[in-house]
Amino acid sequence: MPVDYEVNAHKYWNDFYRIHENGFFKDRHWLFTEFPELAPCQNQNHLKDLLLGNKRNEIPECRSSEDGHGLTVEEQHKCPSTTLESKAQMFSVEEMVTQKLNHLEICADAFPGSSATYRILEVGCGAGNTVFPILQTNNDPGLFVYCCDFSSIAVELVQTNAEYDPSRCFAFVHNLCDEDQNYPVPRDSVDVIILIFVLSAVLPDKMQKAINRLSRLLKPGGMMLLRDYGRYDMAQLRFKKGQCLSENFYVRGDGTRVYFFTQDELDTLFTTAGLEKVQNLVDRRLQVNRGKQLTMYRVWIQCKYRKPLLSTTS
Repeated sequence: MPVDYEVNAHKYWNDFYRIHENGFFKDRHWLFTEFPELAPCQNQNHLKDLLLGNKRNEIPECRSSEDGHGLTVEEQHKCPSTTLESKAQMFSVEEMVTQKLNHLEICADAFPGSSATYRILEVGCGAGNTVFPILQTNNDPGLFVYCCDFSSIAVELVQTNAEYDPSRCFAFVHNLCDEDQNYPVPRDSVDVIILIFVLSAVLPDKMQKAINRLSRLLKPGGMMLLRDYGRYDMAQLRFKKGQCLSENFYVRGDGTRVYFFTQDELDTLFTTAGLEKVQNLVDRRLQVNRGKQLTMYRVWIQCKYRKPLLSTTS
């Protein structure tokens, strides 16, 4: 029954991690190639870049005939075409960023990692195959990683891992679709949110609200990174009759569910949540399992969407 798979979803995922523990998925070291936003030094001068980005956006008259490269902010201020109104807009943007930071300082004692300068949140962390490569690779002292999963067994696997460091990481149980369950961070406080093969496990009708909630956590300029199953992936084509719960939404033999996306569907989810497209591509790969002598055609979709920088109308 489809209702059973929704009501008992936590049970099926707990059973999955109880059986496989941390041996099912491999550590995702490819993350730093596909998502350099997770690599070291990404938080260097992050606020400065945010402010300068807003200033460049607010004074287009000062750009060169191409993209304005080579002009420093000071030089742009000296451009004769810069108006008093544009200067006032720049100061207004800086004031809003300051207000946002002051708000975070007020909440400083209320959440883990409050003193961090670069915050990453992974939703659907599983046994930590994304979290631990990040912690091992990115030794920036200003980094703090949050990770959550629907499965309490998965979170326990993360917390009991020898690499888990509470001073740099906070793992917690969270239902992505529970609108009454708060995240342990304030709004506008996270630099990067990661969704790796997790949104596809959510009931399609609940996806939009889940992305809306996550979008509110991002700082202006913050990024949401996704990699998930694409339409007509080998896994979809191998499902048998009776395993389809609704259009492009299936149940596996272990009771866990999976949806197969199109690029347009994901674009609608993210843009409806107020995010801007940076990347939305299909990754088609031919995988060969020599041991089982299988050829597998994989279809994944990879997305990067950014929360708009502050403007005078926000």
